[in-house]
Amino acid sequence: MTQPIERTDAYQEFVAKYPRYESTGALDELRAREFSRLDRLGQVYLDYTGGALYPESLVKRHAELLLGGVYGNPHSTNPSSQAATRLVDGARRRVIDFFHASPAEYAVIFTSNATHALKLVGESYPFSRGDQFLLTFDNHNSVNGIREYDRVRGAVTRYVPVYPPEMRVPDDVIDAYLGQAAPGRRNLFAFPAQSNFSGVQHALEWTERAHKKGWDVLLDAAAFVPSNRLDLSCHHPDFVAISFYKMFGYPTGIGALIARRSALEKLHRPWFAGGTISVASVQADQFFLTRGHEGFEDGTLNFVGIPAVELGLDFIDETGLDTIHTRVICLTGWLIERLLALRHRNGRPVALLYGPPDLEMRGGAVTINVYDSTGAGVDHDVVERRANERNISLRTGCFCNPGAGEVALGIDGEEIRGCFARPGTRMTYDAFRQCIDGKSTGAVRISVGMVSNFADVQKAIELIGEFADA
Repeated sequence: MTQPIERTDAYQEFVAKYPRYESTGALDELRAREFSRLDRLGQVYLDYTGGALYPESLVKRHAELLLGGVYGNPHSTNPSSQAATRLVDGARRRVIDFFHASPAEYAVIFTSNATHALKLVGESYPFSRGDQFLLTFDNHNSVNGIREYDRVRGAVTRYVPVYPPEMRVPDDVIDAYLGQAAPGRRNLFAFPAQSNFSGVQHALEWTERAHKKGWDVLLDAAAFVPSNRLDLSCHHPDFVAISFYKMFGYPTGIGALIARRSALEKLHRPWFAGGTISVASVQADQFFLTRGHEGFEDGTLNFVGIPAVELGLDFIDETGLDTIHTRVICLTGWLIERLLALRHRNGRPVALLYGPPDLEMRGGAVTINVYDSTGAGVDHDVVERRANERNISLRTGCFCNPGAGEVALGIDGEEIRGCFARPGTRMTYDAFRQCIDGKSTGAVRISVGMVSNFADVQKAIELIGEFADA
């Protein structure tokens, strides 16, 4: 008979080092009640940075809400339309409340995901010649893509480097770049609150420092908010992008741009659509965009899905974000410690970590590559295949964060430009991997979340440990 995990020597060592973990026992009860399918199906879920799992009660409560009412298109004033409008407005207020934002300062624009929220800023920010877009190497591609909007309008894109092995930006470096704001011009600075590659948490205080230097600030908070409190009464970025499925798993297809009302006034939309205008004319060839959030919510909102956002935020509050944070930090610390302790017989390390080896300003994403006893890299696809055989869900690749990946993996710009310049080559990911010969072009990311437990993390450690020579 298998010994209960809490009685094993490894578990006792873990709680001795991370005693706060035992204060999160309510999450084990939550897992048994709301996520029983994990253990029933023998699934080990370790891709919380990719997306959270949905609790059973959230799906049921949402279904009961929909089945208990009649909800129609909000772009009307009939009874079903008014009922839907009340639910959407309630969800909007709940988002403002959850992030401790002032409704006088911030507006909530519902989007299809964080990428859509970022695109709204990119396409509408009034870049022109002489303006600047500044962003860190460590950004999701949905932020990197904004550079294509500024370039066609004559603005300049600048990147702030991150430095391995911890994948951070030193204070003097960020200050130097922020000090280069163009006087009297539009300057937009974008960074992630938490890296989806390395788990690094960049300082939210950069927001205030950037404002003082003349920058508008775009914060990608998608990887941060599932297990950390973003308090918009303390920090005041101009634009914040989030996806709700990363917080509580359901519904997918709904995100938000939380924007300062003063910042929205600066944006100029390149088109208009149903739902965004107060009046438009074909014969006069003119239109008037609705002010505030309505001017950015194209077409008909997902009015039957959005009410689940309020229910999901209630679920997080009932569970306790501080409790979730504590569990994530404890498991992350143990995971890093044990992975770095894995050794081949000759003393070589089995795993190389990309990111901080400690818990200071880092989240629950742990990114590594695996090496054999000669120091040669093990293809991350091999690691993923072994994980799949064991019903372990983790993530491999570059995680749509090429800047952090290039720096972490030691791939320089000349190599990449050489690959892109190959004649007759359409640069697929496989072609890129073949071009960057002798270096890894991806990594393995293990990320913990709300109902991860010690047993999940131990199975990940055992998986990587199998690559140590016998």
